[in-house]
Amino acid sequence: MAELPYEPEDGEDAGFVAPLAPAVIRNADGKVVWDADAYGRADGECPATAHPSLWRQAGRDARHGLYALAEGVYQVRGLDLAAMTLVEGDTGVVVVDPLGSTECAAAGLRLYRRHRGDRPVTAVIYTGPRACCFGGARGVTSGGVPVLAAAAFLDGAAEEFLYAAPAAARRAAYTHGTALPPGPGGRLGPARSTGTVSLLPPTALIDRSGQEETLDGVRFLFQVVPGAALAFLLPDRRALCLPGDPPGAGDPRLWTRCLSEAVTLFAGHADVAFAAHHDTVRGGEEIARLLERRRDLHAYLHDQTVRLMNKGLTPQEIAEHLQPPPALAALPGGIGVIRAVYQHYLGWFDGNPAHLRPHPPRQRAIRYVECLGGGAAVVALAERYAAEGDHRFAAELLNHAVFADEGNKRARDLLAEVYTRLGHGARDPAWRNAYLMGALELADGIAPADGGTVARGTLAALSAERLFDALAVRVDGPKAWHESLAIDWQLTDLGRSYRTTLSNGALIRQADPPDGPVDLTLRLTQDQLAALLAGRGVGAVSREGDLLALKRLFAVLDDPVPGFAIVTP
Repeated sequence: MAELPYEPEDGEDAGFVAPLAPAVIRNADGKVVWDADAYGRADGECPATAHPSLWRQAGRDARHGLYALAEGVYQVRGLDLAAMTLVEGDTGVVVVDPLGSTECAAAGLRLYRRHRGDRPVTAVIYTGPRACCFGGARGVTSGGVPVLAAAAFLDGAAEEFLYAAPAAARRAAYTHGTALPPGPGGRLGPARSTGTVSLLPPTALIDRSGQEETLDGVRFLFQVVPGAALAFLLPDRRALCLPGDPPGAGDPRLWTRCLSEAVTLFAGHADVAFAAHHDTVRGGEEIARLLERRRDLHAYLHDQTVRLMNKGLTPQEIAEHLQPPPALAALPGGIGVIRAVYQHYLGWFDGNPAHLRPHPPRQRAIRYVECLGGGAAVVALAERYAAEGDHRFAAELLNHAVFADEGNKRARDLLAEVYTRLGHGARDPAWRNAYLMGALELADGIAPADGGTVARGTLAALSAERLFDALAVRVDGPKAWHESLAIDWQLTDLGRSYRTTLSNGALIRQADPPDGPVDLTLRLTQDQLAALLAGRGVGAVSREGDLLALKRLFAVLDDPVPGFAIVTP
């Protein structure tokens, strides 16, 4: 969970009901997918290997279990990166953000039922499009209940979960410190579940702020949040689900407007506020103050970034120069917002012609090291800067030395040491994990990203358009330069047809295409389409010519789906 600058008036364990004991969760094969007990407790004095605010937050994160937030509102914490909220209704319970895997979600629901009775799940709400908010859906219900999300939810989920899945998994390994050993010198707090990711598609969409829905007799007043996310108020429980963290792209002013809208909609109407990734805030005045301060911080960062940008400063210079007002200094955020604001207005180019087309990192590093007198000389310079406390520049020098010669053990060892020092001093948990993961991989090699498994039927929950778009980003362009291939996909259960045309290395999709010559026509359901693209095959392809045409398409895909096979009847 991310840190909030407050101390709960009634104690860090306020509302605690019971832990999950033991807090070890396994999948059907017996593999451990979550072990909250392994993270330990960040108790006692803050060590020199951690930032004090991060140490305090890690201590709170380690207190896993079931918590009572308000009348009929409970939360399961510490069983995944997010918290799962349960809102009791007339006949059952509404599950909000069913964690990141089916195993963790099912364990959380069992813990809740152990203390609140065997209430059926009557609805599901996703407050965001990341897997930690929807991946465990099939662990709490097999369907047949309302599933609510923001109108743009599936687009947001597809971008990370489908289109950029390999890159996102690699980035997540650094963000969450997946391979780091837990403890004061390593990862503080949980990593991410490695269980089974699932998705139940939304049955109802929230498309405007102020939209009210009644689920199992409980009123929900929703707010649409940038990034295909939701916040909501339970007016009759005086409980508020806070907006999450801002997205990294899009118009940065939208987040300020979102927080202003939240103040208008919710301030004065809630006595407790909670979220998937934040601690509980209690007290109407404290909730209003938090929303107002977050609003003010994002407005300040936006406006001052634009002001300094107009004076000619680059993103790096703005980040170095810009300081928040003293009353807002404790709030998280800063460099990421500044970079997002700059790129929104001016794009990636900072105006320096030397940065238009620099050499790639390795070629640039070779030249820098040569100019500085060789690898040994660069390491000696880095040692001097590190001894003087300038670890940032020491890391830059050593990065060049390692990129120029991966076998330079002295450079690798020193860079790992510098990254470790930077990580231990970082306040932001993502920065800490990134530095320490870099140090770990310099010593031990690249750590594989373990994102768990994907439940059967998850891809089918996405639209056909998104499945074809996901296929397009896997085309190896140069390999497909001279390939020309047209396939009609007739989805019998949807009554829709799509044509994919491979031309000049690009896969173009067209809905409801006109009649015309194609290399292959397939009649299948969307479930069969998803199964085919996932590598399980369908019985819809039987003719030898059709088999050859489909194999031509899969032959030009980058990183082919493991186990891809075409199954004949």
